[in-house]
Amino acid sequence: MKYEVVELEEKIVVGVMAKTNNFAPDMGQVIGGLWQKFYDGIYAEISNKANEKALGIYTDYEGDEKADYHVIVAYEVEKAEEIPNGTITRVLPSGKYAKFIVRGHMQKAVAEFWEKLWQMDLPRTFTCDFEEYQNGNMEDAEIHIYISVQ
Repeated sequence: MKYEVVELEEKIVVGVMAKTNNFAPDMGQVIGGLWQKFYDGIYAEISNKANEKALGIYTDYEGDEKADYHVIVAYEVEKAEEIPNGTITRVLPSGKYAKFIVRGHMQKAVAEFWEKLWQMDLPRTFTCDFEEYQNGNMEDAEIHIYISVQ
């Protein structure tokens, strides 16, 4: 898979969070449930949005891709003031990221990306990884995926 290494500034995000594991039998339900909760109204209550690009964030890794981590569905904000009930605020760290661009059916393309990534010899830091959804087209999505690297 092709990628470019980019330096990103920190991002402040507001969203919903859960803990899971890539091998948990309910992982898909946990992540899908967060997206559902987010789009059931929370996204509309978030103020000071930096843009309208939804983020799927993976952070607080307890090891590598086989360990537990937190998943967050969020929007980037200019500042976190008066956040909606039931949401959290996080700062995504600045640093070096491998940027991948994925296109296709939103869920299928992202799932295939992660399967391929786990097979790559990429110098990951397991600090913070995130998906940035460029459009809301389920069948023809463009997703920028950032993987923290050394």
